[in-house]
Amino acid sequence: MNAATPRTPWPLLLAAAAMLMITMGARQTTGLFVAPIHQSTGIGIAAISFALAIGQFTWGAVQPVFGAIADKRGSTGVLVFGGILLAIGLALTPLMTSQLGLMFTLGLLTAAGAGAGSFSILIGATAQQLTPEKRSFAAGFINAGGSLGQFVFAPLVQLMISVAGWATAMYGLAAASLLAIPLAWPLRRKVDTTSQGATAGAKAVGELSLREQLRIALRDRSYWMLHIGFFTCGVHIAFLVTHLPGEIALCGLPASVSAASIALIGLFNVAGSLVAGALGQRMRMKWILAAMYASRAVMIGIYLLSPPTPITFYIFAAALGFTWLATVPPTAGLVGKLFGPRYLGTLFGLTLLSHQLGGFFGAWLGGVALEKFGDYSWMWYADMALALLAAAANLPIREKSPKLALAAA
Repeated sequence: MNAATPRTPWPLLLAAAAMLMITMGARQTTGLFVAPIHQSTGIGIAAISFALAIGQFTWGAVQPVFGAIADKRGSTGVLVFGGILLAIGLALTPLMTSQLGLMFTLGLLTAAGAGAGSFSILIGATAQQLTPEKRSFAAGFINAGGSLGQFVFAPLVQLMISVAGWATAMYGLAAASLLAIPLAWPLRRKVDTTSQGATAGAKAVGELSLREQLRIALRDRSYWMLHIGFFTCGVHIAFLVTHLPGEIALCGLPASVSAASIALIGLFNVAGSLVAGALGQRMRMKWILAAMYASRAVMIGIYLLSPPTPITFYIFAAALGFTWLATVPPTAGLVGKLFGPRYLGTLFGLTLLSHQLGGFFGAWLGGVALEKFGDYSWMWYADMALALLAAAANLPIREKSPKLALAAA
């Protein structure tokens, strides 16, 4: 390594991780509100699920758009706008008494605000200022912040719902989301259009326009394989974050088990994200992704064969949490390897759009399955099949080993 290589900018990474902690903490606890909203307003479970499914899609759809704006003009304005929009959407939700109103607040405003302060913008902003060998760790570190938010927010939100009602809990989340706004300041640096460190396959990336880079990426088979894997990941994540509380309730267990399970998913994903980020510096990231996706099929199968006790859910949540969003660092790392960091916010944002297309179906079809069949059995079977599909899709991705790539550089 060159002696002039800059050190990892910890203030930048800490600010990005803290912002993701707030936006993901708010997003990943929405499943705790499904039953209270249903009981309070009379809106059906499937209708609430559809509103949250719209939110899953919106969160993904805005990221390539906001990512392109951040790639071109810098991330500060995008992040501040996102924090304000997130707070407004959460604050308006208790005033809504119809599915259409929930689609507007949770499906559009809240999801768009969280998307403006999410993975593609934050990882894209930091990747510009890091050398290639540090990007995988940085993505894992930032991603761990989002998982920590889920761990911290879930029990607090459930406590507020139990003590003061779901509306007060939603207002509390709105106030907490405003804390994301000052965190945009350390990320204020404009992007460097001459950033170094693109891989050999993307050596001219600094000379390309965004449209040219998109044309290259959309013709790349490996890029589409990442999309397939991330689509199935979105189905898993959205189904669980939306309907795990309902699954636990069907087993006759209290809401506290739901909050503890969601918190455990976040806690163990902190470790999973850091491990995935570190491993991405030493081994092919496509193998990491394939192993994580395949392990989900195994874990779901074991869960379905186990007795429905609190311990079962806690172990399932911890095991699944280790891979939960630990897919983000290797996926972002592969996009960076294939195309360089210049338009990472946009290109990774598009993979997140695929992730959230899957998320739309995961959140919506979970509610449909419950109303049609009375339980979630068919969704669990579909999750297992999709996990195996995602594992297979990542294997043909073209990727040099980290040692060979470093030698070439």
